[in-house]
Amino acid sequence: MSEPIGFIGLGSMGAPLAMRLLDTGHSLVIHDVRPEALAQFAGRDVKAAGSVREVADTARIVLVSLPTPDIVRAVVTGPDGLIGGERVKLYVDLSTTGPIVAREIGAALAAKGIGVVDAPVSGGVAGAATGKLVLMAAGAANDVAQALPILQNLGQVEVVGDAPGMGQSLKLINNVLSATHMAIVSEAMVLGVKAGLDPEVMLTVLNKGSGRNTSTEERFPKFVLPRTFDNGFSNALMRKDLKLCMEMAEAMQVPMWVGTAVDRLWMQTVLQIGPNENTTTIVKTIEQWAGVEVRGKSAQPRAAAA
Repeated sequence: MSEPIGFIGLGSMGAPLAMRLLDTGHSLVIHDVRPEALAQFAGRDVKAAGSVREVADTARIVLVSLPTPDIVRAVVTGPDGLIGGERVKLYVDLSTTGPIVAREIGAALAAKGIGVVDAPVSGGVAGAATGKLVLMAAGAANDVAQALPILQNLGQVEVVGDAPGMGQSLKLINNVLSATHMAIVSEAMVLGVKAGLDPEVMLTVLNKGSGRNTSTEERFPKFVLPRTFDNGFSNALMRKDLKLCMEMAEAMQVPMWVGTAVDRLWMQTVLQIGPNENTTTIVKTIEQWAGVEVRGKSAQPRAAAA
């Protein structure tokens, strides 16, 4: 039997990532502060640990998938943190927490003789469940080499740098591009509908022309036109990533005029539509201002007002 892998953080991305590792033959020692997150692993080849420290005392390699920089700091360097574990020798961060925190955590763990691989992912919940993510791995060559046999079960691993934080930098760049696609397509589709165009016809034409992108090809046809908005990534998390990207750009003195505008629109969406709604609901922010909806013919009709 192979040695267990530690996995901390079983949220919207962490749970399918952990399930994927189980499906590809790994045993896990898992931890999450929410009992319901642990319950979904009942009957699988897992040991549910009562604390982060217990994971780090049990597993030599520990992966984390956590929502915010502050939570990552607490899990790694807090009073009962991973850094004090008796067995852990390699830490792999699949979260999106930005290069500043990645370097800070990397330095703290290196001082304790623990290797670090910074490996944020792109591809969403569906990609996590099917092993079709892109992982942007960075770290010392020997640390990356140890992590690769595990990470390759999750998707395509691209080694992007030799130091923690470099993967985070590329992930933030990826996400600001993704967010920009979604924001501008939302504005364009609402404009088109208000001008009398059929949104399904619009997407058919746009996807044959130079305006196509992941939002026109996937997000609008799958999640906006049917009005399901269930793409699996929250507005709060997207805003967090955009804010981290703006902080990174400011620290490096790189102007981000378009990125700043997108960040402001997502902040408004968090306030106006809600932090826990999925990111495709950004179109609702524009719709509410414009007084129209981007709705496909097969979408469920709106309920009549009481």
